[in-house]
Amino acid sequence: MADQNTERLIDRFVSALRPVVPLVSVWAHGSLAGGDYRPGRSDLDLIALLRRPCTAAEERQLGEVHEALGRDIPLASRLHCSYPAVTELDDPARSHLTWAHEELMHRPITPVTRRELHAFGLVLHGRPPTEHLPRVADGQLADFIVKDLQDFWRPALDHPERWTRDIWVDLGLLTLARAATTLQDGRLITKAEALDVLAELGAPADVVDDIRRRRYGTPGPADQQWINRRAELTLAFLGPAIDQVIATSH
Repeated sequence: MADQNTERLIDRFVSALRPVVPLVSVWAHGSLAGGDYRPGRSDLDLIALLRRPCTAAEERQLGEVHEALGRDIPLASRLHCSYPAVTELDDPARSHLTWAHEELMHRPITPVTRRELHAFGLVLHGRPPTEHLPRVADGQLADFIVKDLQDFWRPALDHPERWTRDIWVDLGLLTLARAATTLQDGRLITKAEALDVLAELGAPADVVDDIRRRRYGTPGPADQQWINRRAELTLAFLGPAIDQVIATSH
């Protein structure tokens, strides 16, 4: 469950949206919906379903809503929200207006997100996802996961400078573990569960412990020697591990 600060942020966010856009429902997916949410550490992943697409004026007002929240509530910097219209949900490849990383952009609502919403989506306003969002077939979900590993994560290993950053280490390893589990038996797992799967996959124990401390514990400052060593260990593990997961998916 969310803490009081997160609940206040969500309440204020929904209240601010209602006079600005033709709001139908607001849903949470990701850590908040899956029960693994950590205030100040987890992103707050939301979908705001609209009766129709936003006008240009409404887009500007949406940006102002998010910017105002960010000025008043530090936690709002982690709030990401896509704004699909009811008529735009059929194609998972279609991009939708989205606020993420403190700016407006366009990106799809992926098959993984869609499956999360059907499996355990949290209704914050309006009606449940099952009433509006088409179901994702198992094959469609598996194809997306394999393509994401092949086309995004595998090429990312060719840029070693990225892997000195916490976000790349965390997302790269956790995405691998979650992908391996879903491809094997169709389950969607939390990041906490993914840490246990990483150990089973043979991920470097020191790196897995590092992720666990930063997400669930009280980490101390990391020195540059460890940051560089962590990047080396991660890169050495991830390449063969991604290849193995892709190979066993066929």
